[in-house]
Amino acid sequence: MELRRIATPGIAHYAWLLADGEQAMLVDPSRHVQQYLDTARDMATRITHIVETHRHEDFVMGSTWLARRTGASIYNGKHETFGHGDYRLEDGDTFYVGQLLIRALHTPGHTPESMCYAVYKDDNADAAWAVFTGDTLFFGDTGRSDLPDQRKAVENAGRIYDAVHNKLAGLGDTALVLPAHGPGSVCGSGMAERSWSTLGDEKTYNDVFTLSREEFSMKKGSERLPRPPYFRHMEKVNLQGGMPPAVRDGDTGLLSAAEFAKAVSQADIFDTRLPEAFAGGHIPQSYSIWLGGLPVFGGWIGHAESTICLVTDRNEDVDTAVRHLSNIGLDNVRGALAGGFESWRDAGQSVVHSGVITPRALDNMDSKPQVLDVREIDEFDSGHIPGAVHCYVGYLADKLSELPLNKAKPVVVTCGVGHRAGLAVSILLRAGFKDVRNLLGGIKAWQALELPVE
Repeated sequence: MELRRIATPGIAHYAWLLADGEQAMLVDPSRHVQQYLDTARDMATRITHIVETHRHEDFVMGSTWLARRTGASIYNGKHETFGHGDYRLEDGDTFYVGQLLIRALHTPGHTPESMCYAVYKDDNADAAWAVFTGDTLFFGDTGRSDLPDQRKAVENAGRIYDAVHNKLAGLGDTALVLPAHGPGSVCGSGMAERSWSTLGDEKTYNDVFTLSREEFSMKKGSERLPRPPYFRHMEKVNLQGGMPPAVRDGDTGLLSAAEFAKAVSQADIFDTRLPEAFAGGHIPQSYSIWLGGLPVFGGWIGHAESTICLVTDRNEDVDTAVRHLSNIGLDNVRGALAGGFESWRDAGQSVVHSGVITPRALDNMDSKPQVLDVREIDEFDSGHIPGAVHCYVGYLADKLSELPLNKAKPVVVTCGVGHRAGLAVSILLRAGFKDVRNLLGGIKAWQALELPVE
């Protein structure tokens, strides 16, 4: 028996490959399946079972594509929101991978169809060796409960609690917990920075075990987490088992400055450099979305039909950027600027700038500018610059007209350290604001200097 965890960079997604001899099961694949095939070959096994814990919202699944590549069968639950599958399992149904016994457990709450899969070394095992928990149970957290219906988030949190206690808690304290996501995922909010965990570990510190049902339901159900708009698209795509990759590494062409200038007339420009570089000079009407932020914030700005042109730090970053967008179903990347922003500058093309400011300089200003805080609401409520206006960056473009901001006056934008603020700066510039500045270091630097907060 051998287990491998295969991460999808940028979205904190884990797929799991469990092999027993010549058979292997892959749990929750993304659409870029070659990495799974390569890993199976390295393990001297073949993928015979493709197992889904639920219909994921934050990435394009690769189940049907992998099944076509391998001939493997797809296993999932009978709930209608799975939408497909060769073997539709009821709660308690079992199947084998080699000599390993796998038991399906219906664990609704995060989504109504959510399933977990307990792994037993053989028919006679008293306790599970591991359990694939999907988004039901993370390290130190559970999946969010607002996705099926925000109005029923507390009720769904209670369902998560019941599922964990009634289906998982008795599997054995030594059972490995194998979730579908780690820290940084948009499917949870308080995951622990751990490499591995067991059910026994989780019972000592995870809220779903340490709080009462009522306490947990209220705490989990009261989370105020942004819901990216691409989630709805992912749900529709994944109802059919996802889709194959649209491009391979190297397929996205590099465009000269002149070619890029023509292409962007009918496209959105995603500038993936760091916010400080964007502030120093960028192409007019660009969005500032740092490379690591593309898998989430690309989906707040773009949609499935969007045509996108990329500006990267290096030509070598293009494939990474395209892969990040591909993971959330944004496939129409027309091209990338060859040589990055330097080639645009050197060709004498139009360049615009935005501002930056340090916390100390902002605090020392006699005439205080408008301050816009674009963090999540719970971050804002935990402490913010006095007088700051709040709007989460994902909602900014749609809610900008409702905010008490004057386009003719300077605006300082802040977030945690400056990345989300960079995107907000670009949104404000596109909306016609003239003097927009990113607070370098954001609230982290502001508080490190012990400047006043509300």
